[in-house]
Amino acid sequence: MGTLEKTKEEINKAIVGRWFTSFWGDTCDLSIVDELAAPDMLLQYSLHEPRKGHEDIKAFMTDFRAAFPDLNFWGAADLIAEGDYVVGRWEGGGTHTGPAFSDFLAGSLPAATGKKMHFTGTTVLKIENGKIVAEIGLDDGVTALQQLGLLKTVK
Repeated sequence: MGTLEKTKEEINKAIVGRWFTSFWGDTCDLSIVDELAAPDMLLQYSLHEPRKGHEDIKAFMTDFRAAFPDLNFWGAADLIAEGDYVVGRWEGGGTHTGPAFSDFLAGSLPAATGKKMHFTGTTVLKIENGKIVAEIGLDDGVTALQQLGLLKTVK
């Protein structure tokens, strides 16, 4: 169990660290999808329909960043790795100053609402043969949807 597993886990953490920085960071380099994602990678968060495969994931991020040009997510704790899995806590958000956005499961935003969202989450990524095969996150989507006016609170 010693060195080999630790080496695998460190390699997986490095892959996820690059993914978080290059895909979810303050600027997005979509070539990272071709480099680090498996061809049929699953990207799943509670706010959006699941996305699968390089082109679908790139289209998702292209549209998300067009609607939220200052979109940025960053790590909120050290990554934890065990076997093929890496877990990360994060926070982030952005301001809706771009085109209309209809990707939220709870509703659509008209163009340039100026509304800001800031929320947190935890993500589990599975790595196989040096490629990310799944990124499944549990985010505080209720907070984001409230901030964007798509979910009203009852008082």
